[in-house]
Amino acid sequence: MSDRLLGDGALVQFNERLTNSAAFGTLFREGMDLVEETAAYLDGDGRNEAKALDRAVSLTYATESMRLTTRLMQLASWLLLHRAVKEGEMTLGQANREKTKVKLTAADPGPTDLLEKLPQQLQDLISRSMNLQARVRRLDQTIHSPPPDQSAIGNPLVPHLNRLKAAFEQ
Repeated sequence: MSDRLLGDGALVQFNERLTNSAAFGTLFREGMDLVEETAAYLDGDGRNEAKALDRAVSLTYATESMRLTTRLMQLASWLLLHRAVKEGEMTLGQANREKTKVKLTAADPGPTDLLEKLPQQLQDLISRSMNLQARVRRLDQTIHSPPPDQSAIGNPLVPHLNRLKAAFEQ
């Protein structure tokens, strides 16, 4: 995200304000809804579907459902951490230190040929969780990117004003 100069020359850091954006609110709701939907599936229909699978696919089901829940718990942790920033319960700096405990690269799914043998609803939940993970990673990079070197940022009009001043002084 770009930064903008305030009238007094102070920079507004947009990355510090992203947790207050509608995009973050939407991402947060989608993430929490996916966690709830996944839990309901794995405790209900998923449990019944797993019983009907042959032994090899059943092992893949167990592995992938564990990866899915691990991934979603890491994403939920990140989302809750940044909601705390939004609500003023912690600063972005505190969140940046705490987020080191969250693994946004955790639990990538296994080979596609094995995933294709799983029940369709589980495949859908895995796919949606991977999409959510990619979106959270992008937002994380944006929010936690280092601030630009403020000493290098000046008023971009100064060189032009100096040239005008020099032209009128002649």
